[in-house]
Amino acid sequence: MNLRLPRINPTETSAWKQLTHSAQVLQGQRLQDLFGADPDRAERMSAEGAGWFLDYSKNLLDDQTLHHLLKLLEECGWEQALNATRNGGAINETENRAVLHTVLRDPGHPLRLSDGSQPGVLVEEVLNRMEKFVESVRGGQLRGCTGQAFTDVVNMGIGGSDLGPLMACEALAPYAGPLRVHFVSNVDGAHWQRTLLRLNPETTLFLVASKTFTTQETMANAQSARNWLTQALGERAKVKDHFVALSTNREKVVEFGIDSERMFPFWDWVGGRYSVWSAIGMSLALSIGFERFREFLEGARQMDLHFWETPPARNLPVLLALVGVWNRNFLKMETLAVLPYDQCLSRFPAYLQQADMESNGKSVDREGNPLTYHSGPVLWGEPGTNGQHAFYQLIHQGTVRVPCDFILAANTHYPGGPHHRYLSANAFAQAQALMQGRSLDEVRAVSAGSSNPAEAYQVFEGNRPSNFLLCQRLTPAALGALVALYEHKIWVQGVVWNVFSYDQWGVELGKILAGKVLPLLEEDPQGEVSGVDSSTKALVERWRRWQDGLEKPKGS
Repeated sequence: MNLRLPRINPTETSAWKQLTHSAQVLQGQRLQDLFGADPDRAERMSAEGAGWFLDYSKNLLDDQTLHHLLKLLEECGWEQALNATRNGGAINETENRAVLHTVLRDPGHPLRLSDGSQPGVLVEEVLNRMEKFVESVRGGQLRGCTGQAFTDVVNMGIGGSDLGPLMACEALAPYAGPLRVHFVSNVDGAHWQRTLLRLNPETTLFLVASKTFTTQETMANAQSARNWLTQALGERAKVKDHFVALSTNREKVVEFGIDSERMFPFWDWVGGRYSVWSAIGMSLALSIGFERFREFLEGARQMDLHFWETPPARNLPVLLALVGVWNRNFLKMETLAVLPYDQCLSRFPAYLQQADMESNGKSVDREGNPLTYHSGPVLWGEPGTNGQHAFYQLIHQGTVRVPCDFILAANTHYPGGPHHRYLSANAFAQAQALMQGRSLDEVRAVSAGSSNPAEAYQVFEGNRPSNFLLCQRLTPAALGALVALYEHKIWVQGVVWNVFSYDQWGVELGKILAGKVLPLLEEDPQGEVSGVDSSTKALVERWRRWQDGLEKPKGS
């Protein structure tokens, strides 16, 4: 069995050429006319799985286009890529690693890697240890060094070690127990110190989330937390009673002062932005309880099964991915707005920014050659209805077309009054408005013959694409399925774009250069600044003068 990803330039496939022609034809058509000519369009261009319903009918495509998109996926080596992934191939080839975050939500998986290890067995062992720990903390059996039960948990991580659990804790806040969960990620002292104001050292538990236990931002925050604890509690302070490590570096963990029994590992086949299902999800498990955490995992597993077992033409992640490729590469749309109409999902767009742009924001293919076509879009968004009063002006009447993903639950955790009906009505209406627009004749019809000097400004072009994702209620299982849906969507697009979706070398250079700049900020302000470009040199010199009060800013 071939466990490598294929090397296929999508622009050299027959489907790509057909899609290029389809785009030229469809650019001159209107979505509203397509709906008018086809009463069954909405029903036909929808799919359902793992508790989620997808309507992709408001995209400027037709059945022939969809056929060519499915053919493109096939020609790009879909079957080979799927087999390599599911069977433990080192598809993260630039780091020689398998990609097995799906096993984290399926600990009974029988896969055995070439080194003889069984990921499913390792996952189950850690999950069982996590469950005992979570229950003992939530039940009050495990306490701080002064004998008081924990009331607050602080997760210290960055990137996937922060964005994933933070997003999930916010999304599942209706299921949260009495423990208050906080997140500190930024190395900016303001993030740590503002969190500190709300904490009692005697009742605070710290989770240090770093695979290597050397991440600069995380370890700086962890050191500050340890100092704060020991200064506040004096001789009573015991780091081992108040700290947990979510890491694989036992030596560094013990050196920091954390008991190795309180180290919960994950593995190199778990990428950071796919790690919320692992020990990195400890903060979520402490918040909602381990039974709910397992429901979260199970929801993702159900989406995995849907993805693996459903034909591409009815497959939610595949359809969402191919529509995205169509909009990005053939209709030349550069961004994607993710618009959850659910305040609980307020951090979901930020989470997806990393998941998507770190995965497919690549400019070279799997052979190391520069791409001659576009890869991943710029992803952004805000929850509705806040976004409507911020950037919807641009997506409705701006000079760029922005595809949108609307996300809504039919039922809310916060009933009472008309709020959820208002929210839902806005979600449905915004997708409709983007699609159908409003013509000048329609504006004039409303004016009923009276003078309307603003009529030109009240025209909406329409013909702007969107997807709509609907679930019954945002439960732990529904959230798990939603996250897994986008994970698989991102991977499918990486298959088409012939990129390695699971590495992230683009984050490295800035880290390396920061290590060289840092000593310049620690030296004598009168010392010479060297080894950097002229712009950085001037900025560092000014920073030194201003920090030490040697010079006042002009106009101050």
